[in-house]
Amino acid sequence: MVRLAAFDMDGTLLMPDHRTGDATLKTLRRLQERGVTLAFATGRHLLDMRPLLQEIAPEAFLITGNGTRIHAPSGERLLARDLPPQVAEIVLHGHWNTSASVHVFNDSGWLTDKDIPALLQAHSWSGFRYQLTDLKRLPAHEVTKICFVADHATLCTLRTALSQTLGTQAHLCFSATDCLEVLPPECNKGAALQALAHHLGITMADCMAFGDAMNDREMLSLAGKGLIMGNAMPELIAALPHLPVIGHCNREAVAHYLTDWLDTTP
Repeated sequence: MVRLAAFDMDGTLLMPDHRTGDATLKTLRRLQERGVTLAFATGRHLLDMRPLLQEIAPEAFLITGNGTRIHAPSGERLLARDLPPQVAEIVLHGHWNTSASVHVFNDSGWLTDKDIPALLQAHSWSGFRYQLTDLKRLPAHEVTKICFVADHATLCTLRTALSQTLGTQAHLCFSATDCLEVLPPECNKGAALQALAHHLGITMADCMAFGDAMNDREMLSLAGKGLIMGNAMPELIAALPHLPVIGHCNREAVAHYLTDWLDTTP
C-alpha cells in the first residue's frame, strides 16, 4: 500500500520548460484524494520551491537542497544539515584548476561570484535568483551545500580531485550532467525520505518515488517502489537496473503512470 509519494522536480515532475502540465496537477490531486501524502524531493532551494508549492500542492512536504532540509506543509522545519565548516573552507579556498562556476547555498539563498543569466531560466517561474558576492569571504559555518556548474567532462575531472581531498567528509553527487554538488556526509534524498517517513510513521516499503538523476539514486533504491524516468541519466539506469523505466518528462510520464496505477489499484 502506497502511503507516501516522493517526486524529484526537474526532469521528472516538471517538463523541460520547468512547468507542471495539467495532467500532472490533476493526478497529484487524485493521489491526495486517495490519502497518499506527497513530498517533493529536489535540489532546489526552499525559497525557490515555496512559490511552486502553492501552485502544485500546498499540502505537500518539501525535501530541498538534495536532502539538506525538510519542511512540513505548515512551514515547520523538520531537518537541517549543513556542510561541516572545515569542508566548506577546503572547497571554497582550494585551488581546483577548473573552469566550473561555483555556487553556494544557505538559508539566505543562492550565492555566486559570476553573473550567468542563463542559469536563471530554470527559476523564471519562482523568481529565485543568485546574489553576487565574494565567496572566499563567506563564513564557513554558513554553507549548506556547494555546487559546481560546467560541462560533464570538466565536472568528472573535478569530482575525482574533490573525492581524493575530501574522502568521507562530504557526499558528492551529480544533480544533473552539468551540476556537481558537495553535500554534508551521508546527506541525500534517500536519507531525507527515510527521516520524513519515520516522522509520519510510514515504512519505506509504503513509499513510491520518481527520479531522473544520480542525486535520486538513494531515494529510488530505498523506496518500496522506485521508478526511473525515460530521460534519466544513463548512469542512474545502469546503477539501478532492477527498477522500471517509465516515459519522458516532456510527455508528463509521471502523470500517465500514476493515472494507470490509480485506475487499477484498489
